[in-house]
Amino acid sequence: MIRRFLGAVQFLTIIPVRSQTAVPGQSALFFPVVGAALGIAGGLALDATRGYLPFALTSILVLAFWTLITGGLHDDGFADVADAVRAWRTPEHIQRILKDSRIGAHGAIALILLTLIRWQALGSITVPPVPALAACLAISRTVIVALLWITPVAGEGSALTFSQSLTSTTAILVLCQGVAFAFWPGALAASWLLGISTLTVLLARIWFTKRMGGVNGDCLGATSQVAETLCLIVFTCQPCIS
Repeated sequence: MIRRFLGAVQFLTIIPVRSQTAVPGQSALFFPVVGAALGIAGGLALDATRGYLPFALTSILVLAFWTLITGGLHDDGFADVADAVRAWRTPEHIQRILKDSRIGAHGAIALILLTLIRWQALGSITVPPVPALAACLAISRTVIVALLWITPVAGEGSALTFSQSLTSTTAILVLCQGVAFAFWPGALAASWLLGISTLTVLLARIWFTKRMGGVNGDCLGATSQVAETLCLIVFTCQPCIS
């Protein structure tokens, strides 16, 4: 079990892990926990600096911390997908672009816009930030597992290795954790968070399967970022939380 947890830390962050870890599919069991820990850290930072620093400044610092601690893994996936999946491109063309480590104009613009939306959403949260951010980041990591569980893998790479070692038991346990974290900020918020994240996964499955024949690592990261952003927006909408 410790190897699984360390594997999740190693997979989702840049924190060095010296011990032997489990394969990604087994480590996925702790993805929501690692996500929640990142959210709690961000929430504590927002609480600790309240009254000392402008909330907007602290919000961008929290985003910077998340990007640094995760190595920008999911941001990179979002930018790559934005570059690749434009109209009329064949699955083969999309795959070639996703394998290119360079970021194009569409990817850069999409990533900037996504970051601005996340910043504004984070700075507009009016509820206690610790449970809210823990729920958002736990759900966004749960989405990775959920999408991979129900969607075929396109091509070879990390997603294929991940999928081959992911069992239904692990996936179901991950989903249960995601649901549990969603209820931390309250039942009303949970209904919105779970509804939006479920819809995100289903739409992503349909879209990626139609455009690419399945998903790869970039698709998983991009979907995670979209789900996280939508969850953050929930906590700026008063009818959704009170």
